[in-house]
Amino acid sequence: MITPTIRKINKLLVANRGEIAIRVLRAASEMKIRTVAMYTYEDRYSLHRYKADEAYQIGVNEEPLKPYLDIEEIISLAKKQDVDAIHPGYGFLSENVHFVRRCQEEGIIFIGPNPEVMDQLGDKVRAKQVALRAKVPIIQDSEQDVTTTEIAKEEAARIGFPVMVKAAAGGGGRGMRVVREPEALVGAFTEARSEAKKAFGDDTIFIEKFIDNPKHIEVQIMGDNYGNLVHLYERDCSVQRRYQKVVEVAPSTGLKEETRHKLFEYALRITREVNYNNVGTVEFLVDAEENIYFIEVNPRVQVEHTITEQITGIDIVRSQIEIAQGYTLDDPRIFIKSQDDIKVNGFAIQCRITTEDPENNFKPDYGRVIAYRSPGGFGIRLDAGNCYAGVTISPFFDSMLVKITATGRTLKGTSTRLQRALSEFRIRGVVTNKGFLENVLQHELFYTGKVTTKFIEEHPELFQMKRYMNRATKLLNYLGEVAVNGNPSVKKIDPSVKFRTPKIPEFDRRGAYPSGTKQILEEKGPDGLVQWVKDQKQILFTDTTLRDAHQSLLATRMRSLDMLNVAEGFAKNNPNVFSLEMWGGATFDVSMRFLHENPWDRLKNIRKAVPNILLQMLFRGSNGVGYKAYPDNLIQKFIEESAEHGMDIFRIFDSLNWVEAMKVSIRTVRERTNSVAEACICYTGDVMNPDSKYNMQYYVDMARALEDEGAHILAIKDMAGLLKPYAATELIGTLKGAVQIPIHLHTHDTSSMQAT
Repeated sequence: MITPTIRKINKLLVANRGEIAIRVLRAASEMKIRTVAMYTYEDRYSLHRYKADEAYQIGVNEEPLKPYLDIEEIISLAKKQDVDAIHPGYGFLSENVHFVRRCQEEGIIFIGPNPEVMDQLGDKVRAKQVALRAKVPIIQDSEQDVTTTEIAKEEAARIGFPVMVKAAAGGGGRGMRVVREPEALVGAFTEARSEAKKAFGDDTIFIEKFIDNPKHIEVQIMGDNYGNLVHLYERDCSVQRRYQKVVEVAPSTGLKEETRHKLFEYALRITREVNYNNVGTVEFLVDAEENIYFIEVNPRVQVEHTITEQITGIDIVRSQIEIAQGYTLDDPRIFIKSQDDIKVNGFAIQCRITTEDPENNFKPDYGRVIAYRSPGGFGIRLDAGNCYAGVTISPFFDSMLVKITATGRTLKGTSTRLQRALSEFRIRGVVTNKGFLENVLQHELFYTGKVTTKFIEEHPELFQMKRYMNRATKLLNYLGEVAVNGNPSVKKIDPSVKFRTPKIPEFDRRGAYPSGTKQILEEKGPDGLVQWVKDQKQILFTDTTLRDAHQSLLATRMRSLDMLNVAEGFAKNNPNVFSLEMWGGATFDVSMRFLHENPWDRLKNIRKAVPNILLQMLFRGSNGVGYKAYPDNLIQKFIEESAEHGMDIFRIFDSLNWVEAMKVSIRTVRERTNSVAEACICYTGDVMNPDSKYNMQYYVDMARALEDEGAHILAIKDMAGLLKPYAATELIGTLKGAVQIPIHLHTHDTSSMQAT
């Protein structure tokens, strides 16, 4: 009778991102375990961080991917947050034995196999040695350490072409190349090493015989820490492209029962040889005569684990955590007393919706998802990573958006259900492989069980995909265009109508623009520009004529045509002006309602005409350029678009001086653009009156709060012209001693008190 050693997990860190991180976090939450997520700066808006009880950024802002491979930083985070256990997910460090040992050294439970097991099976070369000891058939491979091109040539010649060049620490099709001729070996070897180093931090390469056109079958294994080991049947992963799995099926069809049971026997033999614990997958190739060849063991959870969960009813991820705590397989928490307790019920199919373009060699796409609608219904399971309307798909990460798994009583019925679910998906803004997947699932060969790893390569008709009309998005775009630019049938002001010819100062129309503050921003960035401002002894001026020098009665009602008549001359004659203010709420209101002009076109055209002076706008915090509070994502997107079209300085304010309403705007400018966040304090009352609520301490406290939120520049916005000369001297002097950022005085002083 085994007496289990139980070590309870109270707090768990997931050292991963995307859908697998969410999958683990959900399992832990069901078990009442407190969860911790980690994310890089590039990943700061990813959904997995919001699914955890706690979430922390790792790495510096300039490194989108590398921190996920930084063992010491992850260990440091775990220790700092009193984490009991780490789940690695798949990819990244999930098969890194050094990571497992570092967890063990620090007293942290690693949710996966022991380091001794990982050491033997996580490396494909050593795993084959285990298979040989267990008398499991393998594919002939290199006998020397393949460290040079000369050794690679020698081993490939001995094995015989075609051969496969593979990364020892690889997975997911990365670091793998098929070489059919000797001339292509050196290039494939170099590419595979480079790719393996970037993906896994290990460029160890080996070479093996390439088995042409086989089926790819894998067996799911589960074992506790006390020698109890079972299989959870097989998955057929033959539908793949460049060794990256596309569609997976469980159980496999078309195999002889004798072959199927041999696969189970071989998988258990290999894993028993190393006293395997936790979960893992043993992968095989099966040729046309149903000869079996061992490929590798993946000592971790697989992307396609969902289909095994669906046909067996066993929660693989939850079982991983229970095993890591020390429970046996027959414990009520897992409830597998013997192999006979595991039954297969029907079929399950999984496919991965990615941003890959099947018509462009599956090149990953990235950008903003403008519409997202997911399916559901009986027998449909979704494992989504980071996909929702408004999300920006980054080029730095895996292209998978969501895994969709369908279950049913028959393979064809399951496939039909999955096709229906795919047809319900609506993903707009980025290219996806959805149409390609639909073609795979409805192909007649797919139902027969005869699909091999060359299925996609041999059936070009899979790339003849249905074209979607995208009518809803086109209609929304049309309505937006009409709302901004009006309807062609509505009479507008004719831009060709000539008013009084403006008197434009002389300037060299053919000469170059003198350098100005715009060039300083481009060269030094926002923080460098701020330092430049602090170094200046003279006062810097912002010209507001093109926005509201006359409080929207004249200037904002000027046509863009009239503004552009003077813009170039202004820029060339006044390069010493700090900024040119030409946008605000009234600009949008009057441009669209009165002039029937597009303010975005105005910005782009003035930017082109004034390439040397910073452009500035007034931004009403959570109100943007409107007259009500807007959602954060709208505010963020507006700022990003404005900066992209040429806006350099966002003068952000709230009429009630509520800092909370300004935070999103300030952070968006600082984190998502190369522009300057100028945060405002609206001046009111009399700062020299010590009994007033709006005394000197009030302004000092608010100035410090805005600086803490990330403002590059502090503005005193005297909208009512209340700031008296002596009060201005005292206020500005005090604030200069309280904050380190430059101070801008913006006054609507019609009586010219400040000017005197």
